Amino acid sequence: MSATYGAEKQIAIAAVRRACVLTASVFNKLVKQETLTKDDKSPVTVGDYSAQAVINTILGRTFPQDPIVGEEDAADLRGDAGTVLRERIVQLANETLTAPLVDGEKEEWGLGPSQTQTADELLDAIDRGNYEGSRTGRFWTLDPIDGTKGFLRGEQYAVCLALVVDARVELGVMGCPNLPVSAADPTGPRGCIFVAVRGQGAFQLPLDDPLSAVGTRLTIPASTPETLNFLESVEKAHAKLSFNERVAQILGVRRPPTRMDSQAKYCSLARGDGGVYLRMPTGVGYKEKIWDHASGSVLVEEAGGMISDGRGQPLDFGLGRTLGENYGVVGAGKDVHGKVIAAVLRARSEEEAEKL
Repeated sequence: MSATYGAEKQIAIAAVRRACVLTASVFNKLVKQETLTKDDKSPVTVGDYSAQAVINTILGRTFPQDPIVGEEDAADLRGDAGTVLRERIVQLANETLTAPLVDGEKEEWGLGPSQTQTADELLDAIDRGNYEGSRTGRFWTLDPIDGTKGFLRGEQYAVCLALVVDARVELGVMGCPNLPVSAADPTGPRGCIFVAVRGQGAFQLPLDDPLSAVGTRLTIPASTPETLNFLESVEKAHAKLSFNERVAQILGVRRPPTRMDSQAKYCSLARGDGGVYLRMPTGVGYKEKIWDHASGSVLVEEAGGMISDGRGQPLDFGLGRTLGENYGVVGAGKDVHGKVIAAVLRARSEEEAEKL
């Protein structure tokens, strides 16, 4: 097997695992007063900032020349107004970075008891995520807590990290602390890491030991109308669910949709827990962010699936911080992807006809 991106894979897994430990540990301590609000009204928690500080610190030590497209910046944390939140983030990030090494980790990655960072170093690490993206060269893209509302509810969220090279996602790692290890046992053990390197397959690893475990190779199974169902967002603002219902009718889908927050939907699709990921825009002009889809797209493709926009065109990760004019996102097994696109186009034509 090719060792391409072998170092990047191990370091990304280690970074995501530590961020998952951090986010899981702060969940029970989180109160509404500690939640910030961004311009787009999505909540950003202390866990978001702390996780980005941890992952960017590790990437800064291991790949200092690689820029990062991240969701957060540290502007709200600087100055007197951010003192309380800043101190909490510094404490949490340092607790996570200085925890003892586990099998597979290395001190030179910026990990271990001697790796305490100053507040300025951690704020600067957060701000390393301000890169605007590029058509050429390498960069990482990070969503430290994808599915913030799911996180706040104690439901599904994901720590998502991807490496993009010349506008193509080459590596994706997603940590899902609340996702059942097996969908067949929804009340059983929880906590998974999903990883894919282009050309090397997609794998599920245990969250508590992802660097040593062999992992389970993931393959999307064939679907029938009886077994097919949709993986959709919980939040109605994130996807046009009424449109999805019409697409399901056209396809003859009989099972109800599975709704969950975050890129955990991509993980579920990759391991066969649902047949179609469908996210259509709720309004004109919305542009999907690259960090919301980079990791999941390579995972699904390496599990034998296909990812495109709602018109069947490839997702373009070389346009900057968004996917540009891509019309929604469709992910499915190769056997049904074309049928889903045809159903989406038919449903769109019906919508347009109703406007006349």
